[in-house]
Amino acid sequence: MSGETISLTLKIWRQKGPSEKGHLETHELDTINTNMSFLEMLDVLNEKLTIEGKEPVTFDHDCREGICGMCGAVVNGIAHGPEIETTLCQQHMRDFKNGETIVIEPFRASTFPILKDLMVDRSAFDRIIQAGGYTSVNTGSAVEANTIPVAQHLAEQAMDAAACIGCGACVAACPNGAAQLFVGAKISQLALLPQGGAEREKRALAMVECMDKEGFGNCGNERECEAVCPKGISIRNIARLNREYLRAAVTSDR
Repeated sequence: MSGETISLTLKIWRQKGPSEKGHLETHELDTINTNMSFLEMLDVLNEKLTIEGKEPVTFDHDCREGICGMCGAVVNGIAHGPEIETTLCQQHMRDFKNGETIVIEPFRASTFPILKDLMVDRSAFDRIIQAGGYTSVNTGSAVEANTIPVAQHLAEQAMDAAACIGCGACVAACPNGAAQLFVGAKISQLALLPQGGAEREKRALAMVECMDKEGFGNCGNERECEAVCPKGISIRNIARLNREYLRAAVTSDR
């Protein structure tokens, strides 16, 4: 692997389990290639810890291609690190300086309990999706994609909202631990399309109800969520969420 090498001091969060008390642990790393991704740097740390007979750091990851949304940690106070619209797995070490101290912590939110080290439980998002983030086709085979015409501007807005990968950075960055950007994106991607119209009111009520039940905070329009979102989801989706919920509260007979 070509590229420059740097030395780093890591202050990384270690916590044995959900009920255990955590702490920051300091490690020194030398000859870190600047072309490495952040997770590859953590791999190097874990190899070093394994050789020393110590327990490796637990962290979430899967595709390492910025697609799945599994990775996530707070790097120097910023969810996913300093590079904008980038997942942690696509954050590269060339964005850090030789001799720099990097503080690495898990996502901090009461709704994302820490399981171990940097790994948190984000299953609250799954339950919100299960509450109503889908469309039903009850009979017959799948409808041909071009049967129902969709205006170009609506299709583009729906696709922009659908880019949300559910990583949870928005919640971790929000001072109130709010999930409105996530829920707004999931509601918007279906509300903007005619295929999602049949369950529009039911979906908005059910997903917001589940969000509140899970204990997420209220949106304070701080825009921290938008700033750290690796997919650039706009807070306009929060405005649409509010409109969809108000519409459903007024018109739904649920």
